[in-house]
Amino acid sequence: MPSDLPSRPVRVAIRNDYEIVVLGLAEILRPFSEQVEIVELDASVQGDYNVDITLYDTFSQSHVDGTDIDEVIADPGAGKVVIYTWNTDPALVATARRKGVHGYIAKTVDGDSLADALVAIHRGRTLFVGRDDEAVAETRIEFGNWPGRVAGLTAREAEVISLITQGLRNQDIADKTYLSINSVKSYIRSAYRKMDVTSRSQAVLWGVEHGMLPDTTRIKVPGGF
Repeated sequence: MPSDLPSRPVRVAIRNDYEIVVLGLAEILRPFSEQVEIVELDASVQGDYNVDITLYDTFSQSHVDGTDIDEVIADPGAGKVVIYTWNTDPALVATARRKGVHGYIAKTVDGDSLADALVAIHRGRTLFVGRDDEAVAETRIEFGNWPGRVAGLTAREAEVISLITQGLRNQDIADKTYLSINSVKSYIRSAYRKMDVTSRSQAVLWGVEHGMLPDTTRIKVPGGF
């Protein structure tokens, strides 16, 4: 076995409130099964496996400054917690370090780099990998999946529409996503054109019909994904 591979695959649980997101992230890591074994895909519910690493995707989630991640960190079965996000705001990175998160990885990294980072974290390193900003988010996030992608929504547009579907106001969305209010409005306008809607009520209905509300499911993968 090559020396850069672990003696056994790192056992990973993926956490996000959207089944399509966790399945998409699992697909990114599937080619690297010698390094990473996906044993649980969680949407909205706490897992019951003991894993080496919990990979927390922030799509439409509270960021590391919220309390949701505190529950994951406190879960003894969650192992080391790694944030997978397109938001590398320095304040969030500093909060992640303070809370004891073991990794903070930007969604601009490819599957190979992500798998390598998870192995390194399992071996004891603390990694904060990648760089992101709004322009990068729109041009380079092409890994994984998200609700609304088949309709042409970018990852950012989809997140904004998912939060609208959940009833958040524009300022609430800006606060939650660390975007400027003008950026939020810009994403709304471009998303509305792709969705062929002209009002917030139409957008909410579209979102409900296209999987923009969180799921409640857990997919156990005892034999690996």
